[in-house]
Amino acid sequence: MTFNSLQAYQEIWDALSDGEFQEALRRASTTSQVKVEELLAERRDLLELCREVVEAKKRFVDLLEELVERAYRSLEAVKAKPYYAEEAEEARRIIGSIVGSGKLVVMAKSMAAMEVGLRGYLESLGNEVWETDLGELLVQLEGSRPMHTITPAAHMTRLKAVKLISEKLGVKLKSDSVEEAVKAVREFLRGKIVKADVGVSGANALAADTGAIVLIENESNIRLVTSTPPIHIALVPIDKIVPTLLDAVKVAMVQAAYAGLYPPTYINIIAGPSSTADIERVRVYGAQGPRELHVVLLDNGRMKASKDMLLKEQLRCIRCGRCQYECPVWVHTANKWGGPAYGGPMGLVWTAITVDPIEAGKLAYLCLGCGRCDASCPVEIPLSTILRHLKSVASRSS
Repeated sequence: MTFNSLQAYQEIWDALSDGEFQEALRRASTTSQVKVEELLAERRDLLELCREVVEAKKRFVDLLEELVERAYRSLEAVKAKPYYAEEAEEARRIIGSIVGSGKLVVMAKSMAAMEVGLRGYLESLGNEVWETDLGELLVQLEGSRPMHTITPAAHMTRLKAVKLISEKLGVKLKSDSVEEAVKAVREFLRGKIVKADVGVSGANALAADTGAIVLIENESNIRLVTSTPPIHIALVPIDKIVPTLLDAVKVAMVQAAYAGLYPPTYINIIAGPSSTADIERVRVYGAQGPRELHVVLLDNGRMKASKDMLLKEQLRCIRCGRCQYECPVWVHTANKWGGPAYGGPMGLVWTAITVDPIEAGKLAYLCLGCGRCDASCPVEIPLSTILRHLKSVASRSS
């Protein structure tokens, strides 16, 4: 995926001049910060869980190649079909060959899918594709990209969201209330999900010992997308692989806590396609859920980063988006600052890993060096140090 920092600077300038955009970000960041602070103050046990994840993640990074191999074998053992994609283009090709054309595809929220440009690619093959997370759907209707890792439509006010739903989905809303909008989206998406040929998801974590995918959510769209269509495709960045199922659950729970969504309404564990052994204990795959589970393990620069003494720190990232809400630059720019998929402090580093370190470094000059991202990161990634490094990389290239 190509990325031009000059274009990003223009988008940032436009965002700074957009009053509605700025007001929506102010509301979202303030609300999120308060929720997380209150939650962590009340639930001290989450801090202990976080420390366990920190120590575990530090060990996992140096075992990445081994974990990928173990995960591959475990996925095969549970009758899933694993693939390894070295680059974004390869991931698109693999998934495109599974989906084909003329299909109805429903997608759960996945930044990895955004990273590889999956929705647009599947549409270019002649498929009808719908995001099922409310925030992602709003972004799709707007024709833009997610402005936060956890809350994609953080840049939208209620009135803008309601207008998009009414106009783009062609539904008549009785009022401009959030409740009415959510009801309309539920009815629209249910009609798509029950008819879908393929469901696509990401993963919060993948356990190497069992091949189990762990997904947390509040909307229940992920549960429907991964269980209703006959084919489920999971796109999983290799940095999401951890040794055990218990590790995977811990990572997911910490992400939920630092995103201010604790306890999550749903936690999904998927180990293979649906099956039954109720007749003479004969295992048959394809019961009430998917007949097929395809898991695409996405590298896209991550294995190379694992050999870099500084960039490998980013592979501990659990995508909670905490650093974004805490960053004084992101609060005014959202994901316009960061890269084509990810934004904010962590987004710049992911852009350096998956796209281009020089272009990421050029945008890193906007970093104030305040260190709030370091202090807020639950897995202790030294983001400000990495951003200073990226600035030097960009400087040496000019």
